[in-house]
Amino acid sequence: MADSTFLVERSTTIGAGPEVVFDLIDDFRRWTEWSPWEGVDPNLNRTYSGADRGVGASYAWTGNRKAGAGSMTITESVPGRKVTLDLAFLKPFKATNVTTFLIEPGADGTTVRWQMAGTRSGLMKVFGLVMNMDKIVGKDFEKGLASMKEVAEAA
Repeated sequence: MADSTFLVERSTTIGAGPEVVFDLIDDFRRWTEWSPWEGVDPNLNRTYSGADRGVGASYAWTGNRKAGAGSMTITESVPGRKVTLDLAFLKPFKATNVTTFLIEPGADGTTVRWQMAGTRSGLMKVFGLVMNMDKIVGKDFEKGLASMKEVAEAA
């Protein structure tokens, strides 16, 4: 039986300060500038609630079959360093994961590590026997980080 927990992580170094990178992540309204899932559904319905940014900020979406439906809420926000959020998928399948962005200033720029951790249960556990979460989500993380890099470096 496959392990029921998973961790997907990708990272990149961005030629911009940690505060520039942090601002792109800590405000869900700015995700439209870099999210790898933008454009999956041109008619995506977005709802923002709670705080404008940081802890308590929430974002929900409903879209076509590819976009699905779900929500995210920021649970931890350390300026220039870290953003953690609870991610709940409702469609096409139900799942709850924790997503963390670690922002680390360095000599070559700012390194961003995008992580998603969760537990597979029910159908997702069976699905996990054939499909690797790293392969499913990893490419999206790479695409998102490349877009984030482009936006941050242009700022």
